[in-house]
Amino acid sequence: MSMLKQLSTKIIIITALLLAVSFGAAAQAYTGYSPYSIFGVGDLNKQSTAYSNTMGGVGIANRTNRYLNVINPASITERDSLSFMADFSLHSNNKVFSQGKLKSANNTFNVNDFIISFPLQRQSAMMLGILPYSDMGFDYSYREKNPGIIGNVGNIEHVTSGQGGMYKVFVAAGVTFFKRLSLGAQFDYYFGKIEKSYSTSFSDASYSSIKNNTVLNARGVGGKFGLQYEQPLGSDIKLTLGATYTTDVNMKGFYTDGSYSVSSAASDTLYYRVDTLGLTKNVKLASEYGVGISIKKANKWMFEMDYTRSDWTQSGIEAISGYSAASTPFKTSISQAYRVGFEYIPNINDVRYLVNRIAYRAGAYHKTEYYLLYGQEVASTGITFGISLPINRMYNALSIGFDFGQRGVLKDDFVRERYFNFTVGMNIFDIWFRKNQYD
Repeated sequence: MSMLKQLSTKIIIITALLLAVSFGAAAQAYTGYSPYSIFGVGDLNKQSTAYSNTMGGVGIANRTNRYLNVINPASITERDSLSFMADFSLHSNNKVFSQGKLKSANNTFNVNDFIISFPLQRQSAMMLGILPYSDMGFDYSYREKNPGIIGNVGNIEHVTSGQGGMYKVFVAAGVTFFKRLSLGAQFDYYFGKIEKSYSTSFSDASYSSIKNNTVLNARGVGGKFGLQYEQPLGSDIKLTLGATYTTDVNMKGFYTDGSYSVSSAASDTLYYRVDTLGLTKNVKLASEYGVGISIKKANKWMFEMDYTRSDWTQSGIEAISGYSAASTPFKTSISQAYRVGFEYIPNINDVRYLVNRIAYRAGAYHKTEYYLLYGQEVASTGITFGISLPINRMYNALSIGFDFGQRGVLKDDFVRERYFNFTVGMNIFDIWFRKNQYD
């Protein structure tokens, strides 16, 4: 079998297996669940691999030839020149919600990433894949408590629910100059569907129930640029500076906004409207910039600190009925994140003891969300840790990560969200581009 046939067969097998798992996971009713996801496009994902997630989500200044790093496109040039690499991971999100004396819990499961990468020339490489950009999932109800209203019209129940999300497909390329400066550029395509519904029902059949429904079908094109500069500090020790810039994304597509009257006798459309994004409404995903610094000893240890900032105040989300701040206590804001991460490998070349070849990682982060609630910041703070177990040969590994954290606080009408997230990922590494001596 020729080298080309071998390469094609491997790509087809891996792609088929991973896509089968991906579609199976995506069939879940909710890919994410949180009352905070009611605003805008929902909860924004970290958009990183299991490798980065175990270190608090760092990656702007991270260069490694053992794992794929999707946070900075300039990092993909740090690789073995003949290697093919792939990364696939799944994410489980487990949360406990508290508000006053009320408590509830929810568990969701979703695909975290699917990425492949291969070299172009000696100092350049390419990467492509798909990542979830945002998740929306909520479902809650409450009964009218005003005795005056109940006495006149009977019991009234309000139900609010929403689900959906957005995904990002990307293609990135990078090149290294002078063995120290690496530049990367990335093309991003965003797409997704988000649906929300609000209904009011009456126990007295003489009153008609009201249901409001909004559906957002959106797509958009954006980009990401990154650079990394590596400075040797001594034997096997390097300092790396990194920076990224993600462009804003003008959303295209449409959203529908409707109100319906429902009774035992008949249903009636009270209001129905379709608006075109980019034509009648201007909405965009905010841009983001980030900087990072890392220091490492090759195949031994690494420490990194990152900072990112994104301004959503000009996103135009307030112009979309059902997704705006007008009907809720939310308002767009500036999102910032501080992240630190650490990795340690006792002895990567140990042939006797597996525990010495395991990569041990830990990290922490503090992030403010892209919105205000009742005029106050909503922050997420957490710690992460995990390991990568070497498999068979080369750099193939199974990564397992945990994320403990909290969002929101117990005061006023705020919801405190405590979570325990679990991520498992597979890193695939092979030499696919070596020329055969015999055919």
